[in-house]
Amino acid sequence: MSTHTLRDCTTMLRRNLLHARRYPSLTLNLLLTPVMLLLLFVYVFGDVMSTGIGGADRTDYIAYLLPGLLLMTIGSTTIGTAVSVSNDMTEGIIARFRTMNIHRGSVLIGHVTGSVLQSVASVILVAAVGAAIGFRSTNATPLEWLAALGLLTLFALALTWIAVGMGLVSPNAEAASNNAIPLIFLPLISSAFVPIHSMPGWFQPIAQYQPFTPATETLRGLLLGTHIGNNGWLTITWSLALTTLGYRWSTTIYNRDPK
Repeated sequence: MSTHTLRDCTTMLRRNLLHARRYPSLTLNLLLTPVMLLLLFVYVFGDVMSTGIGGADRTDYIAYLLPGLLLMTIGSTTIGTAVSVSNDMTEGIIARFRTMNIHRGSVLIGHVTGSVLQSVASVILVAAVGAAIGFRSTNATPLEWLAALGLLTLFALALTWIAVGMGLVSPNAEAASNNAIPLIFLPLISSAFVPIHSMPGWFQPIAQYQPFTPATETLRGLLLGTHIGNNGWLTITWSLALTTLGYRWSTTIYNRDPK
């Protein structure tokens, strides 16, 4: 990457971070969803749900729930990326960027890098809330914590590229928000909230063969010492596949000459 390209990408990253700082309401609204779900399931359903997973009290359910909520936080944050990209496409700023002597891909790179940084910051905030209400990971080594952060970052990169594609194909910000809803809906039908074996038999394959379930189980294994099995490789495969798909989809649409 040349110095000129790096400078353009850095400029676009700074632009997107400034937008997030000037308009924090969208990020805050999206972040409140996983936080409210965390508090709801712990303090309202915690004792009952803990019994369902064989735990003694709601503290056991906090440990079970938080890894999935961290991944859900990433999905929630990337909805804001889809909206931001859609706004750029519909408000005419992209047409202006196309006439300027800047690296063509720097606009998308700025969106993606800024979104990944926001996702990681949001994950840290939700994890802090979880720790404040009782989550503990006493068995995880520093290397496992680092691996967990790397997994979350890789997963954030994958979902961000998908969200960018959704924003590019949406005619307006409202449509972009609606199109990105699966990114926050899929964790609800994964192993994030309840074990898959407790679901109806016909529904278990739907929950099993989607990206959020192996990612959740891998994160649990890293933080809580549970069995990971093939989930680690499945998570990496899903993440790389979604990153590649989202990147190709987004760049193909973005590089089309406007009609």
